[in-house]
Formats: sequence, structure tokens, C-alpha cells
Amino acid sequence: MKCYPNYTKRQLDNGKLALGMGVRQSRTVEIAAIAKTCGFDWLFIDMEHGTIDLDTAASIANAALPLGITPLLRVPGKEHHHSSRMLDNGIQGIVIPHVESAEEAAAAVSYCRYPPYGNRSISGAQPQFGFETVPLSEMVSDSDSQTMVIVMIESPEAVEKVDEILKVPGIDAVMVGTSDLTLEMGIPGQLEHPKIKSSIKKIIASCHKNKIHPGIGGVHELNLVKEYIDMGMRFILGGNDLRFMMSAGEERAQALRKMQS
Repeated sequence: MKCYPNYTKRQLDNGKLALGMGVRQSRTVEIAAIAKTCGFDWLFIDMEHGTIDLDTAASIANAALPLGITPLLRVPGKEHHHSSRMLDNGIQGIVIPHVESAEEAAAAVSYCRYPPYGNRSISGAQPQFGFETVPLSEMVSDSDSQTMVIVMIESPEAVEKVDEILKVPGIDAVMVGTSDLTLEMGIPGQLEHPKIKSSIKKIIASCHKNKIHPGIGGVHELNLVKEYIDMGMRFILGGNDLRFMMSAGEERAQALRKMQS
């Protein structure tokens, strides 16, 4: 069979929004179908801040592939094995946190792409191909075409160097880590601060110049999300399972409390 298509990559390449749901608390494969039914395009499986293990992440990814929701994974570090190991087991894109330089971006790309574009090692049959054995050249070409490399910009230094970072070949998208960016700027949680907005404008401009999809996470107030979409953001992390569960749970509990006469 052909490699499962990366529907998020297709959405972005067609100029449409690609909406992600963070996976932090969920531990069963049903979360893939739940997110798909809710209308999301990709899963953001978080191994930087969450406690999801490799087997759980791979199981969720394997469930997501035939459903047409893209399994993306934020790795806990920049070492090569975090990326390549999960790409061998169903993940269709790697999100690399705290990318600070062109050198770090180039290393991230090399871990995620096969030669001649990178140095990723080849494995055996992969879930992206339904575990069928396909010719090596076809496997490499199809896998690379459906794999996304996403770098996170999360510091003033990275914003300053964003043009150098995004000139690195092989990057598909950027995600602005707004929470960490506010911390690094000394304005924790001030997502509407002029420094944040000017940084986002600069990042979006660099993305457009380098034909890379601009994205953002950590912004939940809908009017502010709309403002950033109007500025050009397309790769949008809409929230995570914990936030959605807490919000719905609080709303229901408060409604029930009010029923007592």
C-alpha cells in the first residue's frame, strides 16, 4: 500500500486551517477517533511535559493513521532517538521544542529525514505503510513526503534568529510557544503584550518568506486566536484533553448546583 497521507500537511498546503488537539491525560487509542469526531485535524501528543510513554504514543498514532487524523509528537529533547524512534512507529510529524539556532534546526531535520536530506536510519516495516514491505526507494520517498518537521520558537533569542532558523531546508511548520515566550521575555502570561504581538508578526513574515506554515500554541482566548489567524496563523493548537475535560466538567457541575431550589 501507499503511505498513509498526512492530512494536516494537505490542509496546510491548500491554505486551510489545521486544528490540533493536545493529548496530555488520555491513555487509550479512542482519543484518536474522539478528536476526529470533534473536528480536529491533528493530535499533539506531548512527551515534553506529559507522562505518556513510548508504547502509548505509538498505539495512539497507529489508531490515528487510518482515521485521517495526523499523529504529531512533541519530543522531550533534541537527541536523535526521540524523533527517529517514534517516526518508525506511526508518528507522522515531530515537534521540536526550544529551537534556538539554525544549527539546532538543521540537526532536527536530519534526525527526521532520510538521506540525502538527512541522516535518519532505516527500519523495517512501518505502520505508516500498514506494515507492508515496500521497495526501499519508494518507502524513503513516500515517508519523507508525508513527514512533518515542526520547530518551536519559544525565546527572544529564537525570535531574533528566526530568519536564519527558517532558511534551513526541510522544515514544514513553526509553532510559537507563547507561554514560554512570555516567561523568557519577563512578561509571564501576558499574551496580548505588544512584545508578543510584534514577535508573532515577525515570525509569520519569516514563515511566508520561507514558505513555511506558521502556527501557534498556548493561546485559548478565542478573540485573540482570531486575531492571530487574521495575521496569518494556520497551524493552530486548539487546546488539550485536560483543558476540555475541566471546562466541560466545571460547566456541568455549576449547572447542576443551580438546580437545587
